Amino acid sequence: MRRALLIVKIVLALLAASFLYYTLPRHDVARITGTEVIRQDLSSWNRLFHAGADAGNAANATRDLRLVNGQRLTPWLFGLFTAGEQTIVYRNEDTGWDWPPYFKFDSADVQARAQDLTSTAEAPRWVVVTRYGIRSRLLSIYPNATAVRAIPDDRPADQRATPPDVRIIPWFNIVFFIALAVIWGFLRAAWRGLVRKADDDADPAAPRRGWLARLFRR
Repeated sequence: MRRALLIVKIVLALLAASFLYYTLPRHDVARITGTEVIRQDLSSWNRLFHAGADAGNAANATRDLRLVNGQRLTPWLFGLFTAGEQTIVYRNEDTGWDWPPYFKFDSADVQARAQDLTSTAEAPRWVVVTRYGIRSRLLSIYPNATAVRAIPDDRPADQRATPPDVRIIPWFNIVFFIALAVIWGFLRAAWRGLVRKADDDADPAAPRRGWLARLFRR
C-alpha cells in the first residue's frame, strides 16, 4: 500500500512539474533570423499546445500562424548558463483571456518588433525572447513568444559576433515558487491541525493540550 501511494505521489509530482515547466515564462538570449506566416492545421494532438485564434477572429481548425525564427544560446542548468547556438522557432499567438493567463493581445506588435530586430550572423543583433511552452518537431509544437526586446550593446561593431554578457534573473518564477512554498506550508499546517483536532474529539479521555504544548510534544 505504501509503495502504491509513493508511486501515485511521484506521478502527481511529475505531472505538476511538467505543467509548471510548460506554463511558466522563460527567457532566451537569441538573434532573430526571420519571420513568416504559415497555414497551420490543428490536429487533436497539437491543438492543446496552441492558443486560441487572435482576439477578434473566429476559431477554426486551420488558421494562419505567425512564426519567429532564430538562433538562441543553448541553455543548460535551468537556464543559468548558456553554450553554443541552437535553432529555435517560436509561434506568436494571442493568449487572450484563456490559459495560461498571460493576457497577450499584441501578437501583431510582437511580430513587427521581431521583424525590426532581424539580423544576420555577420552583423547580429541580440535580443531577449520571453516565452512559454515547448518545441516538438514531431507534433509541430512551438513555444509561444510573449515579448521580444533588444539587448543594449555598446561594444564596437567588430566585437558583436558573440553575444553580450547578460544574465537574466527570472524574478517572476522566484516570487512564484516562494509564494507556492508559503501556501503549501500553510495548507499542510492547517490540515495537520484538523487531523489532530479530529483525533482529540475522537478520544475525549485524552488530555487537552494547548497549541504550544502540541508544538513541542514528542
